[in-house]
Amino acid sequence: MSTPTLHASVVLDRLTFTWPDGSTALSEVSGSFGTGRTGLVGRNGAGKSTLLRLMAGVLTPTSGVITATGEIAYLPQQLTLDVDRRVAELLGVATALDAVRAIEAGDVDPARFDAVGDDWDIEARAAASLAEAGLSPDFLDRRVGELSGGEAVLVAIAGIRLRRAPITLLDEPTNNLDRDARATLAAMVESWKGALVVVSHDLSLLELMDDTAELYGSELTVFGGPYSEWRARLDAEQDAAKQAEVAAKQVLRKEKRQRIEAESKLATRSQMAKKAYENKKEPKIVMNGRKMAAEVSAGRLRVEVGAKEDAARSALDEAGRRVRSDASMKIELPDPGVSRSRRIATISDAEREWVIQGPERVALIGRNGVGKTTLLERLVAGAVHNSGRSVAEGAGPRDSRTPEPPRDSSFLNCERADAVAHTDRIGYLPQRVDDLDETRTVFENIADAAPQVPEKELRNRLARFLIRGATAERPVAALSGGERFRVALARLLMSDPAPHLVVLDEPTNNLDIDTVDQLVEALRAYRGAVLVVSHDDAFLARLDLDLTLEIDAEGALHAV
Repeated sequence: MSTPTLHASVVLDRLTFTWPDGSTALSEVSGSFGTGRTGLVGRNGAGKSTLLRLMAGVLTPTSGVITATGEIAYLPQQLTLDVDRRVAELLGVATALDAVRAIEAGDVDPARFDAVGDDWDIEARAAASLAEAGLSPDFLDRRVGELSGGEAVLVAIAGIRLRRAPITLLDEPTNNLDRDARATLAAMVESWKGALVVVSHDLSLLELMDDTAELYGSELTVFGGPYSEWRARLDAEQDAAKQAEVAAKQVLRKEKRQRIEAESKLATRSQMAKKAYENKKEPKIVMNGRKMAAEVSAGRLRVEVGAKEDAARSALDEAGRRVRSDASMKIELPDPGVSRSRRIATISDAEREWVIQGPERVALIGRNGVGKTTLLERLVAGAVHNSGRSVAEGAGPRDSRTPEPPRDSSFLNCERADAVAHTDRIGYLPQRVDDLDETRTVFENIADAAPQVPEKELRNRLARFLIRGATAERPVAALSGGERFRVALARLLMSDPAPHLVVLDEPTNNLDIDTVDQLVEALRAYRGAVLVVSHDDAFLARLDLDLTLEIDAEGALHAV
């Protein structure tokens, strides 16, 4: 790998972390992060989020040491916010801001001046920070509950920049951001002051990094360059390693063959010597001498060919260790038997309508807050209420987790989009996979959704999703975002009969790049209909879409 940034902001020394259930998330990880921008990549479950939480002090290492050159600010993957707090509190400026405003209104309490300190320009700086995040100054006095998920993320990042922490950790910051917000975040990252470590699967964001760090098998390696350069180097190294492994196998086969030939020759010589001895063709002392010399020669030959074979086997083992044997998730969507003439769903607004028919793939795009998720929930919940039958939400029978139709009837007015299902066989995977029982194991969650499937068969199916062994027995609370997605997706695909329509809301948010590849291939091969909401243009471009619909700010639909 290339040489990364020379100066370190965070140093890890033999860092180990074990969960309360005894499973090890990280084992003796050593390495460092530079003072610039670093993209941290790795497969789901590698421990990336756990590593950030350890660096941020949210978790305590089981053993090992973390050394940082300054204060660390941290944005978690899932923001847990008090919806009644003001945005000023989320920014961390509420106390100073309220004190300045009170003094300006005539309050001369010394405590107010103490609260201000040197931050007399706090409102201007906070407003500037919000503007940099693409938000207006009046956000300062809004309630957090009034913000969309993307707005909350941008406000939180604006607060980190306002604090000017020397080291910042961002965990999947683009997950809740629409296209415009992603562009805003990209501009903020490009001008970032201080060390920045970003966990992300967003290729566009990873291209803005100075360094790329990979967490693989509890080993942290750092490459000096953005993701594309790191990936090209890794692919080249793997190609070379595979070629070396093939060459080593050929050498080993050759040495085995030569050993077998040598043994055959020695056996033939031994037989000939035995016959000569029995026939007494030469004096006994001569034959004994020759026998001893032959045994010495045979021993020397066996040592020589054996050493060559051992060396070839060692070379093969070494070459094999350089070749990664990553297991890939095998997503195989069942055949729902949907004919091309079958009407699956209708999406419409006041002007026109679009029918999803047969195995079509449709994308629904638009800025945050225009109603994309609401539209999906109406489609799914409407199918349940119209048919009286269950809809798979990650699989399983209908229960309190299945979404009810939105109570805001204005969503159905003539100027807004609507969706109607023509089938009750819908597999729905919502954006937030929060309907799993946190206290129960992975296997228990899956088994609840497939009570008729024998345990052995169920475990075999789960293995295709890389859910096997100890992973299946872990509590859901200990899973990473990507692992939770795999569990939810497995539940969806366990539904019987198979869904006519698979509905996915931002499915790439918590997936590593390799798993996104698997999902793309599965959706492209699926013989049912697909409706997907996503801000990930690279993902959508690979789905061979039949139709892309955009919802505008007024709720009107446009084919793009």
